[in-house]
Amino acid sequence: MKKKFLNLLKQPITNSYLSSINKRNTKNEYFYNLSVIFNTQNFLVSLSKPVDPKKQYTDKYAHRASQSFTMRQSFKSVANKLKSRFKPNFSMEIGSNDGVFLKNFKKNKIVAVEPCLNLAKITKKLGYKTYPNFWNRKLVNKILKEKSNFDLIYSANTISHIPNLKETFDAIYKSLNDNGVFVFEDPYMGSVIKMNSYDQFYDEHVHIFSLIAISNILKKSKLKVFDVELLQTHGGSTRFYVCKENAKFSINKSVKNLKSKELKQGLHKLSTYTKFASRVKKSKYELLELLKELKKKSKKVVSYGATYKSATIFNYCNIGNDLINYVLDSTKNKQGKFTPGKHILIKPSNNGIPEDVDYAFLGAWNFLKEIKKKEQKFLKRGGKFITHVPKIKIISL
Repeated sequence: MKKKFLNLLKQPITNSYLSSINKRNTKNEYFYNLSVIFNTQNFLVSLSKPVDPKKQYTDKYAHRASQSFTMRQSFKSVANKLKSRFKPNFSMEIGSNDGVFLKNFKKNKIVAVEPCLNLAKITKKLGYKTYPNFWNRKLVNKILKEKSNFDLIYSANTISHIPNLKETFDAIYKSLNDNGVFVFEDPYMGSVIKMNSYDQFYDEHVHIFSLIAISNILKKSKLKVFDVELLQTHGGSTRFYVCKENAKFSINKSVKNLKSKELKQGLHKLSTYTKFASRVKKSKYELLELLKELKKKSKKVVSYGATYKSATIFNYCNIGNDLINYVLDSTKNKQGKFTPGKHILIKPSNNGIPEDVDYAFLGAWNFLKEIKKKEQKFLKRGGKFITHVPKIKIISL
């Protein structure tokens, strides 16, 4: 049975940055109701009505993983780790973005799957065989006609985007060698609850996984989790190591340990999520109260990072130009555009936070260490950051 526990109201497509603000653009902007449900049978948390993927993953997809130093280092590290541990002869990445993970493999040793055509063009130019399609059974049949089965399949922040998990994992099973490994990482439900990071819910995050939920779902596709890691990336993620039920891998104690923690945290109970929803409402009102108070004091407030997470916050809390002057971001193809839904101008962050800014709301709170290091000048002159995780607070030097 599916129970709705959180309603984040009307939301836009998070990667649909507007090039200009006029009646035509705003009239045609797509919105949907973002509500979140808990499945009391398999313990999975999902959006109640996922958005059509064709509206999201277009040839204008904005996110570029390579533009973050943190993410470049993270993908290089995991690529080296997987090559060392599993020694794959032939690999595949699902959701290859701009090639940040692929670049760590020889071109004849890996293939890519990327439905966003602008991103698929980048990896093709780099010399990697790229399938510009959505991951499903039809694509797998096409790939296996051209290529052999895979020793390693990797996916980062993509599996949680796919509505049909049964078809997704059936296709994984079909693609793997008997002792092949599927490694995927996505935002972690345990971290969302702990950090009160409700901004992890947006159109692309169709599901937020826990180990107990993903284990139940994998069983139906004759797959199992044999190892698991908790990560700091994206504000708390889980890396699942998956193989076929009869593969040679024994189950690591990390699986048992995490399952035990999840049961203690109550990730299998509806009451855990209803309490979380109450904290989300409190966070909204406290953030609005703070921003309105700063406005009364004539303080200049900007947002740091035109992130998908911040789109959820701004639209749920109804934060617009009246409270946030503009958004700073280092991604070139976002600069000069306007945030989805609330239409706040995005400016370059390359030269640091301007001297007339008093406060910067952390739209990219999960990159706080990187941001603090980059914005030492802002902090030293008395500038302050605002965050909503795990509660509303002000961060100074």
